[in-house]
Amino acid sequence: MKKLICAVIAVLLIVGLFGLSFLGESNTDVDVIDEQYYKNDYTGIELNVFNWGEYISDGSEGALDVIGAFERKTGIKVNYTTFDSNESMYAKLKSGSVSYDIIIPSDYMIDRMRKEGMLKEIDYSKVPNYKLIDEKYHAQYFDPEDKYTVPYSVGMVGLIYNKKMVKEEPDSWGAMWDERYKGNILTFNNSRDAFAIAQFYLGLDVNSTDKSDWDKAAAKLKEQNPILQGRVMDEVFNKMQAGNAAMAPYYAGDYLTMADINPDLGFVYPKEGTNIFIDSMCIPSNSKNYEAAMMFINFMLEPEVALANAEYICYASPNTAVVDHPDYSLAGNEFLYPENQDAIKTEYYKDLDDETRKYFEKLWEEVIIN
Repeated sequence: MKKLICAVIAVLLIVGLFGLSFLGESNTDVDVIDEQYYKNDYTGIELNVFNWGEYISDGSEGALDVIGAFERKTGIKVNYTTFDSNESMYAKLKSGSVSYDIIIPSDYMIDRMRKEGMLKEIDYSKVPNYKLIDEKYHAQYFDPEDKYTVPYSVGMVGLIYNKKMVKEEPDSWGAMWDERYKGNILTFNNSRDAFAIAQFYLGLDVNSTDKSDWDKAAAKLKEQNPILQGRVMDEVFNKMQAGNAAMAPYYAGDYLTMADINPDLGFVYPKEGTNIFIDSMCIPSNSKNYEAAMMFINFMLEPEVALANAEYICYASPNTAVVDHPDYSLAGNEFLYPENQDAIKTEYYKDLDDETRKYFEKLWEEVIIN
């Protein structure tokens, strides 16, 4: 979905920096003087980038067109395609039918791909802007030796609710099992996130390898089925923005986009806890343009490029040049950078063993056809 207000903010930022004359035209002007982008050996090649939908500043409403700017600076053609879940992205790469040069998966999927030899090590000497990544995002569990990843964004899952339909501010995931909202409850249409809601609510470990824990979560999800309106991913935007549902769990950055369209929407981090995640740029093992891929990653870390992306996607940034920028409109945002971060119970998803993964996927099939 289009990040309307965030895009407008990005427009104003670009106008201030570059003095655009026509806001209706996408902007590809970036003040990057590093000669590596101009004097390169890759002009004319095609770079294949695989990313989440609506996850890069795309030039709409005159904001910075990141892909266009990179192409103009380098002479490299970018083939940009999108995915809607870590699982679909993984399946496509695992099939071997396609080759990508850059992907931006989430932590637990990176961990899995790393273990399966699906990622190339990054030569960080070719990514000098890596120095801008906050130290607290280095050596994460999914890349403990800092070999394969460059963090792109950080987020948490919360509960979005319609204040006109939900009279009291909810504080628990239990609201999603409240009969008063029958037919007006949305939930995730992917197994890991959907199971996590039930697991947090029941006080279970979202990374459990105990099959009985997954049985309990599956039973709770089946109990929810009769009162659901539906399972959604990107469809959540239209439904919540139009006021056609009472509540939905989704990512904090996307809530900001929805609330810009519908001010009747509220957002909470439920008391039982929630998922925190880091999405990072990686190079698949079957990349055909390794050197150019690192150039693209470095370009994405350029301060003005990273700022434009952060303003557009409305997620927390791991880039210190963004967080410390005086024009960063989301600095200190209560949902992206909460003051009481330590008071929010958070847990990363971890890569699970094959047996556990197959078991909960089988349970998920039972849940969705129940």
